[in-house]
Amino acid sequence: MSERILITGGAGFVGSNLADYFLKKGHEVIVFDNFMRNGVDKNVKWLEETHKKGLSVVKDDVRDFNALENVCEDVDVIFHTAAQVAVTTSVNNPREDFEINALGTFNVLEAARNSNTNPIIIYTSTNKVYGNNVNKIPLVEKETRYEFTDSNFKKGISEDFPADANEHTPYGCSKYTGDIYMRDFHDIFGLRTVTFRMSCIYGLHQYGNEDQGWVAHFVISSVLKKPLVLYGNGKQVRDVLFIDDLVKAFELAIENINKTKGKAYNIGGGSENTISLLELLDMLKKFGLKPEYSFDDWRTADQKVYISDIRKAGEFGWKPQISPKEGVTKLFQWVNGNKNLFD
Repeated sequence: MSERILITGGAGFVGSNLADYFLKKGHEVIVFDNFMRNGVDKNVKWLEETHKKGLSVVKDDVRDFNALENVCEDVDVIFHTAAQVAVTTSVNNPREDFEINALGTFNVLEAARNSNTNPIIIYTSTNKVYGNNVNKIPLVEKETRYEFTDSNFKKGISEDFPADANEHTPYGCSKYTGDIYMRDFHDIFGLRTVTFRMSCIYGLHQYGNEDQGWVAHFVISSVLKKPLVLYGNGKQVRDVLFIDDLVKAFELAIENINKTKGKAYNIGGGSENTISLLELLDMLKKFGLKPEYSFDDWRTADQKVYISDIRKAGEFGWKPQISPKEGVTKLFQWVNGNKNLFD
């Protein structure tokens, strides 16, 4: 059955991939975006050229409640991906970060609550909700990476990990505010909300930069022969998830909404799909690239190791299928074949 799907931030990296997937499935998709991010115009052009029907594009902002209320009137599903996404930007302009991430998410919830369709809402939260608590786990330094020494974290950080420490950064605070509201609006008002606390997502149609989207940023810079700066020593480790696997998680969460509603899930590559900055650079060298890089001071509240424990997401039948080697290869091939997009 065809559904009407609203994607806030639908012209961004995650949003445009979601739009493409569900348009191919025959659903109607409304892309709602303020077009602030680099590359969004190119993503909309790609969607419009690929899909001749079913796509609507609304240029507006989640900070505008009336605009959201109008577009939410008759939708079945809302993917709330719109956000200010950079930690550094949140430090430089915390008010704008709060208004987009916290108030914007509240506006989405209120618009959905006032609608007649009781839409499912999936919210893209972040691993930054766990704040500086992650940095209190003992580490051992290896040749190319840091690793947790505590065996309790062999599979990574679970959803019940404490989130009450300081140094979330303003970005972590604003996203966690939305995270809490999502779950409370389920408990109090009965909205069918699902929260994805996402780790590092990468893939095609991602215009990563130094502040956000580091895997794509490394690939793009290496292909275009632009120098990179590594903040810290490059041994920071993240679990990485290819966009196609994330899109499948969205679909499965909707199909199993009676299990998933009201819950928060860690969504990332998990312990089987981890990579450090230095290890990614070594991978790129095997493609024949010669990345240029230098080192600088550590960034505020950077987590030396973050790995998502994704076992809870197994309750709705989801597990990543694409390895870092396979995913980075796909991303490299796309960037290398579309250099004109990065002029």
